Amino acid sequence: MTTNENKFQEIISHAKEYGFVFPSSEIYDGLSAVYDYGPYGSELKKNIRDYWWKSMTQMNENIVGIDAAIFMHPTTWKASGHVDNFSDPMIDNRDSNKRYRVDHLIEALADKLKEEGKAQEADDLIAKMDRLLAAEDFTNLKELLISNNIVCSVSGTANWTDIRQFNLMFSTQVGSVAEEADTIYLRPETAQGIFVNFLNVQKTARMKIPFGIAQTGKAFRNEIVARQFIFRMREFEQMEMQFFIRPGSQMQWYEYWKEARLNWHLSLGIPREKYRYHDHVKLAHYADAALDIEYEFPFGFKEVEGIHSRTDFDLKNHQLLSGKKLQYFDNDINPATGKPYGNYIPYVVETSIGLDRMFLLILSQSYELETLTKEDESTDTRVVMHIPAKIAPVKLAILPLVKKDGLPELARKLMDECKQNFRCFYEEKDAIGKRYRRQDAIGTPFCVTIDHQTKEDNTVTIRYRDSMKQERIAMSEVRDLVMKNTL
Repeated sequence: MTTNENKFQEIISHAKEYGFVFPSSEIYDGLSAVYDYGPYGSELKKNIRDYWWKSMTQMNENIVGIDAAIFMHPTTWKASGHVDNFSDPMIDNRDSNKRYRVDHLIEALADKLKEEGKAQEADDLIAKMDRLLAAEDFTNLKELLISNNIVCSVSGTANWTDIRQFNLMFSTQVGSVAEEADTIYLRPETAQGIFVNFLNVQKTARMKIPFGIAQTGKAFRNEIVARQFIFRMREFEQMEMQFFIRPGSQMQWYEYWKEARLNWHLSLGIPREKYRYHDHVKLAHYADAALDIEYEFPFGFKEVEGIHSRTDFDLKNHQLLSGKKLQYFDNDINPATGKPYGNYIPYVVETSIGLDRMFLLILSQSYELETLTKEDESTDTRVVMHIPAKIAPVKLAILPLVKKDGLPELARKLMDECKQNFRCFYEEKDAIGKRYRRQDAIGTPFCVTIDHQTKEDNTVTIRYRDSMKQERIAMSEVRDLVMKNTL
């Protein structure tokens, strides 16, 4: 197992041990590719979502939000292309009866080649795969597997079936009697709830093009091969924004949002070298340009956010199948004609980020097993989560040195002053060093210790997570210091 693989396994174990992520239904041996978020995970997830939401709807005067239903009229997914096009190329091994996504098999080999120092060979393999996928040349794609000796991880054989497409949408029925029920789908993306509400939002919020509609929410995909912890799940959460623009201006806005979204990631203090852009070779059926913002996880560079120029595909198809006009009247003057732009179906640039993937990104970036050198030159270790303070699950831990002498009462007073403004944690149990370590492990940026000197001069010891530096400050300054550095 490589160093990076070891680190990833450590992150997964840490996530469970400290209440970030649990396997779903674990008492029944779990459910594949489904996870639950624990006390600190749910708080971190909420903070990431809120940080994204604020950056979109509060910091941009021309972006508003909605919360559309998960269930939608089934024709929605015909109009969007999901019924006909939302599928992945899969292949089965006849000996093990195990099913694989073809691109995952080839990407795994490419990762192995890179570890062996054969980066160019790996890049050529991926480039060839992309060309064959773009052409839907499944015969030669299968031959690529065979010629590279790619085998099933269970049977160890290359006894492959032909490659076939599998639709990823979950279906269910609406109706009290099965025979009379209508088939509907669990939404595979949140974007369509925005498109069908385009005019409702534009009119009620009095929006003028260019403007955006943002939404966060659950989506569902029947991933045949789910892997890499919470990176690819069957139930996940998206944070999407559809930005409606004049036809012809899409490349300008595509470049704008490409830069703006990367800057959002960097605003969390994550180094630029951990990110890269990946332009799509094979475009989705709705796009005329698309790229991924990729982050370097312990298992390699992978997509966390997509920027897509969706043209007018969605609104045009919804207008066609619904019979309802989804046009916008633009009375601004077109400088080319000297007349108003008039009626048109807007084009769209989309930003779409996976909340669960962003959560995993934060865990991966934050986790550190740190070696400490003591005064006697012996060494110790601590696990610390360097979670950006503005999204940390707990902002401040308040720790009375002992459970007597009036110190808990002073600590509770500070707790009451602070908990209205940010999430605090109170603990009396164990030695102060052990309490510090537990807070390091969940990523709490500040710890305050209430001791006997506090009773004399109303000062406390504040400890900084990353540097472990401690200093004495007035208890009355604690709340403002934490707010200044976390809100």
